[in-house]
Amino acid sequence: MTKLIATFFYSGLMRPAPGTWGSLAALPAAALLFWLGGLTLFLIAIPTVFLLGWWATAEETRGKDDHDPSEIVIDEVAGQWIALVPVLIGVTHSGTGMLALWPGWLTAFVFFRLFDITKLGPIGWADRRGDALGVMLDDVIAGVFAAIVVLNAAWVSHGMLGL
Repeated sequence: MTKLIATFFYSGLMRPAPGTWGSLAALPAAALLFWLGGLTLFLIAIPTVFLLGWWATAEETRGKDDHDPSEIVIDEVAGQWIALVPVLIGVTHSGTGMLALWPGWLTAFVFFRLFDITKLGPIGWADRRGDALGVMLDDVIAGVFAAIVVLNAAWVSHGMLGL
């Protein structure tokens, strides 16, 4: 069970770039959650996947030298979902279909991956913790940074430019 969770239904076993595959797998999963239960279910799913991911990562890395093996991608799922929060709030408030806000989905994905890979500032600090919590936290912080970019991009596109 922990392997299934940690690899997010084995998407972390795909090569190359398992983190990118995990982030990609998070997108249709987010859409499904939103479709099934709206913004409320999606927002409940984020801390749930974080806690399950923390537990599964701790179990999968117990007694091993590598605290963050590349096949563990549940952290990418949590971070990617955080990056999508502004997009799904926008879908909820606008009443449009999820795909109508495709630029937001794309921005959330690209910037989450950028922050996750570059590990700037507090993202790198969390990654260097060397434990299961750090594995999860670096992606949570990367997700928050990406969500801020999504919010600013939406403001520029919809507010400042009036598109």
